[in-house]
Amino acid sequence: MAFVITSPCIDEKAADCVEACPVDCIMDAGETYLIDPNVCIDCGACEAVCPVSAIFQEDFVPDFDKHWIEKNRAFYEK
Repeated sequence: MAFVITSPCIDEKAADCVEACPVDCIMDAGETYLIDPNVCIDCGACEAVCPVSAIFQEDFVPDFDKHWIEKNRAFYEK
């Protein structure tokens, strides 16, 4: 299970998560950052430092933001 960045990150992009990630799995995707689910080691370092509470474990993404799970995956399938 990977972590997922959701809508509160849009246009926020504080980048605390990028600096905290020990495996460099978070990339700038334009309006937001996204987490590569194939590289994420599920450590939670990014979630702990997110100033806008935009990061969730995949199983705990709020229903209204569930589409961000696929958006994260699709970004890294390019």
